[in-house]
Amino acid sequence: MRKYLQIVDRHRASKGTRFANYLIDLVAFYILFFVVLMILMAISPAFRVWLANSSDIAQRLFGIISYILFSFFIEAVTGGRSLGKLITGTRVIMIDGQKPSVGNYFLRNMIRGIILVDQLSFLGENGLHDNWSSTRVVNIKNYDAERQLKSDINSIGAKEMI
Repeated sequence: MRKYLQIVDRHRASKGTRFANYLIDLVAFYILFFVVLMILMAISPAFRVWLANSSDIAQRLFGIISYILFSFFIEAVTGGRSLGKLITGTRVIMIDGQKPSVGNYFLRNMIRGIILVDQLSFLGENGLHDNWSSTRVVNIKNYDAERQLKSDINSIGAKEMI
């Protein structure tokens, strides 16, 4: 079980910021998804036929899986900073302040994609994807500033090595 740090809780992103992250990321996903679909349809007649003849459920599953993979890939590559989080100055961290592993990012995004009502569950206390993956979205500037301040206070009186 991970140790829960109060500093993480103090610097959690607001619901408004989290909603902005969601909207920005959703728009970015749809733009990229549309561009990739157009390219695939242009270069692959088989894909065009599959898309035209597939059921509504198959198309929705394709969209959900694409969203999960997009969100996971962006968070894993950028260290917890999607486009929305980059713009709003937030980042995903573990409840103990550590950087999430690739597995944590994967779990977080699987839960968010599979449990469709979870998309906006962060408007409550925490999203299911945050609780189940032991992650939080924090205001990174304020979080880093408080950690640095605590580090500076702890180093008072320590001998400096020259």
